[in-house]
Amino acid sequence: MAGAFVCAQLIQEQLVLFSFFHERSVVSTGRNVVVVGNQWGDEGKGKVVDWLTEQAHGVVRFQGGHNAGHTLVINGHKTALQLIPSGVMRPEVACYIGNGVVVDPSHLLLEISRLEGAGVEVRSRLRISESCPLVLPSHVALDVAREVSRESRGIGKIGTTGKGIGPAYEDKVARRAVRVQDLKHPERLAEKLRETLDLHNFILREFLHTEPVAFQPTYQRLLELAETIRPLMADVGYLIHQCHERGDRLLFEGAQGTLLDIDHGTYPFVTSSNCVAGNAAAGSGVGPAYLNYVLGITKAYTTRVGSGPFPTELPIDQPGTIGHHLHTVGQERGTVTGRPRRCGWLDAAALKRANIINSTTGQCITKLDVLDGLHEILVCVGYSLDGRDIDILPLDADDIRRCEPRYERFDGWSETTAGLTRWEQLPRQAKFYLERVAELSGTPIDMISTGPDREHTIVLRHPFRA
Repeated sequence: MAGAFVCAQLIQEQLVLFSFFHERSVVSTGRNVVVVGNQWGDEGKGKVVDWLTEQAHGVVRFQGGHNAGHTLVINGHKTALQLIPSGVMRPEVACYIGNGVVVDPSHLLLEISRLEGAGVEVRSRLRISESCPLVLPSHVALDVAREVSRESRGIGKIGTTGKGIGPAYEDKVARRAVRVQDLKHPERLAEKLRETLDLHNFILREFLHTEPVAFQPTYQRLLELAETIRPLMADVGYLIHQCHERGDRLLFEGAQGTLLDIDHGTYPFVTSSNCVAGNAAAGSGVGPAYLNYVLGITKAYTTRVGSGPFPTELPIDQPGTIGHHLHTVGQERGTVTGRPRRCGWLDAAALKRANIINSTTGQCITKLDVLDGLHEILVCVGYSLDGRDIDILPLDADDIRRCEPRYERFDGWSETTAGLTRWEQLPRQAKFYLERVAELSGTPIDMISTGPDREHTIVLRHPFRA
């Protein structure tokens, strides 16, 4: 009898535990989408993020700084964002800047003021991780002076935006960063800032032969900025967790592009952060299980700003050429710097690399309308490198420089695709082109952007419902 009682008691305990874990497992959790660039940035992520946020409760920016630029066109009006998540243009959407972002506080307030001047309410919806490193004036000075030094020594520029992003990430990794949370503690801020400036100014004076950055005005300015930024500080990772637990839909917004990733891009001609989908978790303070779908934004051709190898590049300064067509019709100038973007044919072998790195669920093809009217369209399907054929972008930038692209040719189309909203409306050759790009790059195409406005979108599979 005693044994039967013990057995019954154990069964009862197991049923209680089962009930507890079962109830936890069926708690409603949000569906989350990560948006990343599949090329060298400038793929049109801002428009796509803005469009997707119609279905989202919040948008999380997880890396980069104000070296990124997302241009939105809403009812014909252009808005350029650099630090603030693209979801800010939707009045009910919360915006989060995660710990993986480096924040220039002066630029942040300038961007907030510009949006507020246009009638967009920002401050009640924007929260910034206390763990974000700050971009200081000395970071900008170092960034600019290094590029000048490289050029004067005949090394060649990396092609940075000169915004101080790289030096800010260096300080983060070296564990000497001044962070957003330091703005709450004036004495700690002064101590950390003085130590950091001592090092920066030594480098500026002794190695880069330029003017140092003064401590007192820098410190005073940070104290002034702190008054405005303090109310925006938050434990962003925990806020995201709470959103997820109550079933909110979140969109994680990447900046730059996969091929500019510090680890996986065309190093050293890369940015200073991880732009890939995996960093959406680390750069916002949640785990990878929170990420349900990865959308890779892919331009219908390829562009690149700054230095670095570019196998399918075409000359853009000769009227009547394909490169000139892509550059002018596509209005290819950098959002942040205004520099002309280098242009070339779509590189499916590079896309294959990006889709593997990101574990891309689906792709969104943007600027398809720029190809309208071309008699023939080429797609790079692989390369010849040192006498052998390869079908994926190499890891070594010097190898990429020696790659000779191997092309597959497609008939173009004369009809316009601009503004179309249904797959059935696309010209037959445009459909064939898109289907072949999906096949070559190894990832389905779930969306097509046919113009800059929100409505110029074809949806084959919605990321929030896939």
